[in-house]
Amino acid sequence: MNFDRHRRMRRTAFMRDMVRETRVTKEDLIYPIFVVEADGVKKEVPSMKGVFQVSLNLLEKELEEVSRLGIKSVIFFGIPNEKDPEGTGAYHDHGVVQEACRISKRLHPEILVILDTCLCEYTDHGHCGLIDSETEDVDNDSTLPLLVRTAVSQAKAGADIIAPSNMMDGFVSEIRKGLDDNGFTHIPIMSYGIKYASKFYGPFRDAADSTPSFGDRRTYQMDPANRFEAQRELESDLEEGCDMMIVKPALSYLDIIRDVRNNSNVPVVAYNVSGEYSMTRNAIDTGLLDEEVIMEQMVSMKRAGADMIITYFAKDLCRMIDEGME
Repeated sequence: MNFDRHRRMRRTAFMRDMVRETRVTKEDLIYPIFVVEADGVKKEVPSMKGVFQVSLNLLEKELEEVSRLGIKSVIFFGIPNEKDPEGTGAYHDHGVVQEACRISKRLHPEILVILDTCLCEYTDHGHCGLIDSETEDVDNDSTLPLLVRTAVSQAKAGADIIAPSNMMDGFVSEIRKGLDDNGFTHIPIMSYGIKYASKFYGPFRDAADSTPSFGDRRTYQMDPANRFEAQRELESDLEEGCDMMIVKPALSYLDIIRDVRNNSNVPVVAYNVSGEYSMTRNAIDTGLLDEEVIMEQMVSMKRAGADMIITYFAKDLCRMIDEGME
């Protein structure tokens, strides 16, 4: 029998670790935190077991756990006390994520802070920009100055990275210019430039209280059926000055992550979104899947080409890594 034909390697645990091609580390992980402006709130998101809305005055304990587990980066999403048609809470110098950033930088300067730059969590209609009263469509051009104001206010608060998620045309170039003009040439932009109009976002809208009150976001987010459009979005954002590119969602878009990796030299970020999290968490909790599937999913994103992963599983993954399951 010709055993050489298969070239099969007999692996001990030690040898398996030696030859492993893809690893997930704590440095790869970005943990999303939903910050509430109202005091005294720590509320589990009903559709996202283990994920909480946390008040600013309770944020210290959350950050202590993040630091203790070894999570190196967080991204804050804000839930303001009041919303209005213009989303003014997004660009207020003392808005909820701006204050969350200041708290984080004061208590844990070692944690890298990314701030989501969008209006949807702050508008009373739930869309990512201003609404044209006649057409009820998002007015792209009138929204851009407000996104610039939001990014600048976030940079002033101490954000390490600005992450615009609005998908308005020209948003990267306008934000880049706004940051540069205000002395923030050193602040990188992590663009949500490849963001699909996915049905996997449902639990996030529950967590961030940002469900559109009318219509949907398909007019300014990408069609899930389109692959080559992602390349056009990538080229556009790179030309406009983005420093990192997010692909969102992740699990159903691994081919897009690989395309972005093959066609750019900027860091690629996979967003393991809320629906992916809840689906997997429910399957684990009901015994359908073993918890190790979490790491397997993250490995698939890294193997596809992601350099970093935004994931609600970051805490679980840090514990797994500590137990040698990477």
